[in-house]
Amino acid sequence: MNKGMLYRQNLLLGALFILLAEFFFASMGAAVKQVSTTLPTEMAVFMRNFFGLLLMLPLVWRGGVQRLGTTIFRFHLLRALAGVSAMYCFFYVLAHLPLADGLLLKMTAPLFMPLIAWLWLGEGLRRTILWAIAVGFVGVVLVLNPAGEFNRVALIGLLGGALASLAKASLRRLGRSEPSVRVVFYFSLLSALISLPPMLWQWQTPNPTEWGLFALIGLMGILGQLLLTRGYAIAPAASVSPFTYASVLFGAAYGYLFWGEVITLQFVAGALLIALAGVLALSARERKVPLLVSDPARP
Repeated sequence: MNKGMLYRQNLLLGALFILLAEFFFASMGAAVKQVSTTLPTEMAVFMRNFFGLLLMLPLVWRGGVQRLGTTIFRFHLLRALAGVSAMYCFFYVLAHLPLADGLLLKMTAPLFMPLIAWLWLGEGLRRTILWAIAVGFVGVVLVLNPAGEFNRVALIGLLGGALASLAKASLRRLGRSEPSVRVVFYFSLLSALISLPPMLWQWQTPNPTEWGLFALIGLMGILGQLLLTRGYAIAPAASVSPFTYASVLFGAAYGYLFWGEVITLQFVAGALLIALAGVLALSARERKVPLLVSDPARP
């Protein structure tokens, strides 16, 4: 097989993995929205991580516990702290906004990545990236339709996007030496430990249906993480990143079917602007610093 055919095959497989990952993430979001109607967000966050951890144990056992050894635990901890904080934000948003809106706010993370690279790594901000950030936030305003008042839930969603970008920045560093199973295992373990005290404070006994939803949240989250990691590992981020916005389409379908949420033309326009801005920001940074854009958490 020549290099051109191999590249096209990897691109196709990478896109397929990411589409499947986003379907699982949208399914997780729908389950979170449903369970949050009766139980607090703190419980949903913990159960997501706890059930995800349980599902990771067979993979860890099959690969050998000795493979969990790491010399950069601090980066695992940083990713878990930022990631679980972003999870609190997004789960809260999913409970209080239409599902497609909440999932789209999650996709604002690429807009914050250049700002974090500028503050943390001292990278310059190119004009293309500044324009992408501006276009992206115009899209956010269109999507949320604040009518002169930027509501608190929207701000929490944007904070979640910033925290998610910090978690992704630490993931880039982890990917230099850590296999994907180790990265996902430590994230699940540390996130479960971090989210345990708030969950205990807000504890309410779930019914059987709610326990089933919690298990589904954990399963969908783990499958999405593993597939997304694999997709970015075999294909360039700038080429396959547009497919990550498929979660918004899946979320819109779930929202319409289960909650009667209707998509407006204003939402579509805003979503397209956010997607365009995210792709531009990633593409500009990939040309400049490939390591920080492609997701190198190799299996």
